[in-house]
Order: sequence, then C-alpha cells, then structure tokens
Amino acid sequence: MMRNMKKMIRVLIVEDSPTTSLTLRKILDSDHEIVVAGVAKDGKEAIRLAQKMKPDLITMDVHLPLIDGLEVTKQLMATMPTPILIVSSAEFTRQSDKVFKAISYGALDVFSKDGLLTKKGDTGSDELIQKVKFLANVKVITHPLGKLHHAVKPDLSKKPEIKLKEAPERLLAIVGSTGAPKAISRILSTIPKSFPCGIVVVVHLAKGFVGNFVEWLQSVSKIKVKAGEHGEVILPGVAYVGPTGHHMQVSKNHTIELVDDPPRNGLRPCGDYLFESAARHYGKGCIGVILTGMGRDGAIGIAHVRASGGRTIAQNEDTSAIYGMPRAAVEANAIDRVLPLDEISGEIIQLLKRGCL
Repeated sequence: MMRNMKKMIRVLIVEDSPTTSLTLRKILDSDHEIVVAGVAKDGKEAIRLAQKMKPDLITMDVHLPLIDGLEVTKQLMATMPTPILIVSSAEFTRQSDKVFKAISYGALDVFSKDGLLTKKGDTGSDELIQKVKFLANVKVITHPLGKLHHAVKPDLSKKPEIKLKEAPERLLAIVGSTGAPKAISRILSTIPKSFPCGIVVVVHLAKGFVGNFVEWLQSVSKIKVKAGEHGEVILPGVAYVGPTGHHMQVSKNHTIELVDDPPRNGLRPCGDYLFESAARHYGKGCIGVILTGMGRDGAIGIAHVRASGGRTIAQNEDTSAIYGMPRAAVEANAIDRVLPLDEISGEIIQLLKRGCL
C-alpha cells in the first residue's frame, strides 16, 4: 500500500551517533504518516539540510561535532523557524544546561533517547512517534537571537522588589507541559528575591531531565529553585519542582508530599494533583497558574483552586506553544485572568501587593 505523500510528516534527524541515528530512523519510518527526509551527523550539515529540505520537524541532539545543537537551534529558529524536538541522553546532559537553553531559543520539547536504545517497538517508541506527530503541527515563530538573550533574564534593576511579610499560608502553584519550561523560566526570572510565599511547579518532562531543568531555572532566577522532596517545609521565596515519576502535592502542614499513586490520564506527575491539594490546604491563599501544554491536565484541579476562593491565571493562546491545557481550563470556567506570558508575573505580584490573598 502506497503512502499518502500529501499527509506525510517529513523529519530531519540530527544525530552524530550512527547507532542512535539508525534506531531513530527505524522507529520513525515504521509509522505510515512519517518519513525521514534526511539525516545530519553534525551541526553544519544540519543547517544545510534544514535549509534545503525544509522539514516539518527536526529531532536534535545537543551534543554535535562542528556546531553543537544549541547553536544550530539558535540559527534555525532565527532564520527559518521549524518545530524542533530535542532528543538527547539525560545521563550525558546531567551536568549541562544546553537542553533547556535550546528550549529557551525555540525548541519545543525534550525526549530522552536512553530508553530507545534498549526498547524495541514498545511504549518508548510509540511515545516518540506520537510526540513527533503532534509537534510537527505546532506553529512556531521566529526567535531573533538578541531578543532571546534579553527575554531569558530581563533587567529588573528599575523594578522595586515587593515588601511583604512572609506568609506560609499563601502559595503559588504552576502547572504546564509542552513549551512550559521556557514559560516557567520567564516567570521565575521576574520573581523578586523577597517573594513572600512558596512556589510549587509541576511540568511534564522526560525522565532524567528534572535535575537539569532545576539547574537551568536557578541560573535565570533570583529566588532559590530546587527539586521537591517528600516532607520538606514549603518556604517563602523558594520554588519546588516536582520530580518525574511521582505526583507532587502539598499538605495541611505546608509541606511537600510525593505520592506514588497510579498515573492520572497517563501522567505522573499530574498537575491536577497539585492544584487539588493546594485548593484543599491553602484555599483563598492560593494562586494557580496554568501554562502552555497539550491535553487537559490541570483544568479540573485549577477549577478547585478557583472554587476555594483562590485566584487563577491562564497563559493566553498567542503566547502559548500549545494552547491545549489553558484552553481546557478556560472552557471549564476555571480562570479569572487570561494573560500573555510576560504579564503573568506582574499580575501575581500585584495580587500580593493589593492583599488579595
């Protein structure tokens, strides 16, 4: 049976390892809606082939000869924006922030290739295929390099820090998925060091990348950022990121709880868990923020936040890489304000200044 060429997703694989490249090609070519249009083994070849082939999506390793994947991503997103999926080894990039720097320059998501080298035709391969299909249809925008450098860590020298009494009974809860790492970095980079309440974050990341994500967030933030640990007290001015493989929620004692309940809607961590527990134990002292991402995770939970008297914010469609999660929350009548990404942190600070919580 011949493939329908009009509907084919053309993928460029950028990978210097012949073994990994062959594995990726076999997985992607096994699906009747995907065709591997080319393979580049170094950064220079990646740029040349991308310009020549104009693929629908690029799988990109960040560690490449001649020009690394971070630089390739910067150049391509500045000149010919294309959906880019970072496919890299979590183990190899543990001491590097290149993966999330690439996302800050416009790459859409990260996928761990570690499991693909040992799994054959199982859920790891299926997950890659599904992610490629979805991301290939995302409309990406040009990212001029100068603007990106400025946006990642804005100059806050002219903005006075808020002076509020520390209040452990208040909480900022943030949930997001595809596109959210960059959005979260933008929000946390504008949060002042004197932020008066704790911040809890759930984002859907491939296994093994949370530590790297936390390190990257810390590099652009004035506040402390760390992975959430079971039983630790939530302190003002600290952001706690939920680890992959556990649901993260908050307790009545204002501590972090990591639970191993089954995945909800295929997700663990699940944003609904975090929002629902925040609504139960913080009530009107909670601000819930739902960011870019595919699916509906967080919509039910953030509705609980609003029903309990808390304030809720959703990222708007124009600034979302994927408007699925915010849209679901808006359609559930769970959102007080729908805002562009760059206005979210300002709205949070104004709520605290006005004593709305």
